[in-house]
Amino acid sequence: MTYSEVYAQWQADPEGFWMDAAGAISWDRAPTRALSDLGEGLYEWFADARVNTCYNAVDRHVEAGRGEQAAIIYDSPVTHTKREISFVELRNRVATLAGALRAKGVEKGDRVIIYMPMVPEALEAMLACARIGAVHSVVFGGFAASELAVRIDDATPKAIIAASCGIEPGRIVHYKPLLDGAIEQASHKPDFCVILQREQEVAELIEGRDVNWHGFQYGVEPADCLPVEGNHPAYILYTSGTTGQPKGVIRHTAGQLVALNWSMKNIYNVDPGDVFWAASDVGWVVGHSYIAYGPLIHGNTTIVFEGKPVGTPDAGTFWRVMAEHKVKTFFTAPTAFRAVKREDPEGDFVKKYDLSHLGQVFLAGERADPDTIVWAQEQLGVPVIDHWWQTETGWSIAANPLGIEALPVKLGSPAVPMPGYEVHILDEGGHPVSAGELGAIAIKLPLPPGTLPTLWQAGDRFRTSYLTAFPGYYETGDAGMMDEDGYLYIMARTDDVINVAGHRLSTGAMEEVLSGHPDVAECAVIGVADSLKGQMPLGFLCLNAGCNRPHSEIVTEVVKRVREKIGPVAAFKLACVVDRLPKTRSGKILRATMVSIADGSSWKMPATIDDPAILDEIKTALQELGYAS
Repeated sequence: MTYSEVYAQWQADPEGFWMDAAGAISWDRAPTRALSDLGEGLYEWFADARVNTCYNAVDRHVEAGRGEQAAIIYDSPVTHTKREISFVELRNRVATLAGALRAKGVEKGDRVIIYMPMVPEALEAMLACARIGAVHSVVFGGFAASELAVRIDDATPKAIIAASCGIEPGRIVHYKPLLDGAIEQASHKPDFCVILQREQEVAELIEGRDVNWHGFQYGVEPADCLPVEGNHPAYILYTSGTTGQPKGVIRHTAGQLVALNWSMKNIYNVDPGDVFWAASDVGWVVGHSYIAYGPLIHGNTTIVFEGKPVGTPDAGTFWRVMAEHKVKTFFTAPTAFRAVKREDPEGDFVKKYDLSHLGQVFLAGERADPDTIVWAQEQLGVPVIDHWWQTETGWSIAANPLGIEALPVKLGSPAVPMPGYEVHILDEGGHPVSAGELGAIAIKLPLPPGTLPTLWQAGDRFRTSYLTAFPGYYETGDAGMMDEDGYLYIMARTDDVINVAGHRLSTGAMEEVLSGHPDVAECAVIGVADSLKGQMPLGFLCLNAGCNRPHSEIVTEVVKRVREKIGPVAAFKLACVVDRLPKTRSGKILRATMVSIADGSSWKMPATIDDPAILDEIKTALQELGYAS
């Protein structure tokens, strides 16, 4: 079947489409219907089913005779460690950990916070919670104590599972003092903490509260899988909210199983047994959907990679991992490829490795500029596919579904809506706009399985955040357009559309032009306040390694490029060269913080920032341009 036929099949019979997809899941009690409409824009999927996530991700593959297949490959260039864990070994490890948690009083519905680096034990902790019906909430390892405390108070966990430390290139990140500080600050106190002691740093345990990962599992009875209701929360994942109070996105068990399993073949084009690698972190949604759950549910081997795209040890790390472990589908953020391209623009490292097993590469996390996609396609010789989704949706809103049909690639577009998503571009009044016109991207309700049904203990906030702007729709918070062929273009977050003398302009479109300059490795455009025109665009440029040309020449050239490609209407006259851009640990550029600094507004240090010192550099660059006073 073609993509158009599959999408039309879903449109004609959504209930039948998702019930058919549900046939691939092993149910304790199969659902009698797919969708439940609760009213007021709230929906649930497969609510009357009974099922267990861990059984579907682990046990059933063992029972089907594939127990010796590698479930997890752990590759850690920072600790010089590589090992494989088979499905049968994973089942035994998870069952024992789940039994130990249960013996300490963790029951179905209890919350467990997981605060760990990229080690297999992080996935084992997630699966152990799923095995006994506990609701996990993974917090990115190394998050500040104050941010962890906020999440402890919101989730009220019975237990916290953490590691003694994380390892970054050249430094140890001390997790245990951060955890102790967070518990001290939090009003809610967990009953106990499980600490995985790493040999790089052995943490001090607090008697009566902390237990050793290995010691507390000794001699316990392994736990069987506990079937839960289809609408039982699998996890809470906090995403930063505009008010400073994080939003707890929840994921229901059955909908996630069906959607992620469907996506593995239809979007990512892998069959059971293939090796799938998402180079992300378990603290982000990609780590949940496509390191821990999607690949294992579908019977794929997943890679847990503890390292960086450059510097561990060089810009060839990605290619080494792909070659050694025979990766078929690779998934990363555009910012990771830009880092590799900046260090190795000619792709010399690519040539050192046998990438014959690689079938396709997917990019997501922020807009994939055409320049980066073209570079990757030329180096790797495989389709490089941009696709678009959110923490809230848990899987692709728009993608090029390679497992159904490889559609023509249009640079700058994450291609077309997936089944389950009816996407509309709306003006401020909620009316559809014409093809090619910029507007707010909204999705007609109901959202498909696997997406957020609500927020954790914040139903009102869910409605005001997502459902009230455009009644009958989910508001994505992104702005973009759709062309005549139904291809979607994500131009910016809604608040990154700037208003220059009455013209609504996308900063993303300008970034696309800047990144096409041969000396520019990475860039960002923000809108700064202007007394005459309301806002003016300002560009930040990071140059390729080894570029020695005068910065003023490059700035003149990029200003001219924007004028030629977008027109004088963009009023693009300001740009500066910086060594690096402020980013979250997941690679998103902190544009809103940069705007606040430029405009002299009050701002708070983002909890997810990768390196706070970069903001001082940005402030200095802005002051030289006459901003950030």
